[in-house]
Amino acid sequence: SHIGSSHRGARVNRQSGPRADFQMANVPVDQLSKEQQDELLCTYAALILHDDGADVTAQGMTNLIKAAGCSVEAYWPMLMAKM
Repeated sequence: SHIGSSHRGARVNRQSGPRADFQMANVPVDQLSKEQQDELLCTYAALILHDDGADVTAQGMTNLIKAAGCSVEAYWPMLMAKM
């Protein structure tokens, strides 16, 4: 099965037999509030760390977010790492 996602939107295509399209969100990222964007960035960073088998830490999330050329309020990674 092939899983692909568009770089610009929140659309994921999964192929398993007949092609099916799934939307992850109905709102473009640039229309989210700064707080919503920060939460989304931290969520993706935590998922990436977990998927890689690494500890989900505030510093690890901050490093990934900075490497992506983004930034979040300092409390977000600390808050998310405690979940």
